[in-house]
Amino acid sequence: MDLGLTGKIAIVAASSKGLGRATAATLAAEGALVTINGRDREVLAWTRQEIAVASGTDVLAIHGDMANPTAIEHLVAETVRVRGALDILVCNAGGPPAGTFDSFPEDQPWLDAVNLTLMSTLRLIRTALPHLKQSRTGSITTIVSTSVKQPIPHLILSNTIRTGVIGLTKSLSLELGSQNIRVNNVCPGTTLTDRVTTVGAKRANQEGVSLETILARDAAEIPMGRLGTPEEFGRVVAFIASPAASYVSGVTLQVDGGNTRGLI
Repeated sequence: MDLGLTGKIAIVAASSKGLGRATAATLAAEGALVTINGRDREVLAWTRQEIAVASGTDVLAIHGDMANPTAIEHLVAETVRVRGALDILVCNAGGPPAGTFDSFPEDQPWLDAVNLTLMSTLRLIRTALPHLKQSRTGSITTIVSTSVKQPIPHLILSNTIRTGVIGLTKSLSLELGSQNIRVNNVCPGTTLTDRVTTVGAKRANQEGVSLETILARDAAEIPMGRLGTPEEFGRVVAFIASPAASYVSGVTLQVDGGNTRGLI
């Protein structure tokens, strides 16, 4: 299937590694002109080089923290300055810290998580929207978590705040549909990324077992019997964001090997 991505201009936030990187790599491999973003300049430079070589496309790398409104404005403005337009926005940010309700007795961790997870998405969309409105195939896709469908133990901040992202984007899918801008969410299940191993290591330390034990236990709970890979996730986001999914909007799709138990 031709996804119709050749020459499309895309921004993938927080894409120097993990799920964002896999998404950017897939978009580039399909012919999109991708802007990647990250907080670590060295890692970002390596990622840009690797994606450019693998895809044979021109990859733009823009340093910045998505918790910083100025960095968001720079990311969008510089992409449009260099590329001349914007067709695809993939909203992503590092997840908030793991923990239970008792782990965060003060307001600040909650406010920080709101800024990182919800406000970064809101600001990215608000900044990119004037340019997406000029595209005939504009799309917004957020990378969230299966916690929006089924709360995950020890992730109280994510469980609470990512659902706000779904409320925002579902509302926007209604508001922007008449302007041919699609808005969707994709939810990774347990996928082999740095964040999953970090959270797993914290659980392992609390339980006095190895990280391998924790990951094996997680895999055993998944109907497919294994964890996902970033590449598997990235392919789904690339499709949802592409013109090939031109009648898909307002959807929250999990990519989790069947692990979410809800009916919808």
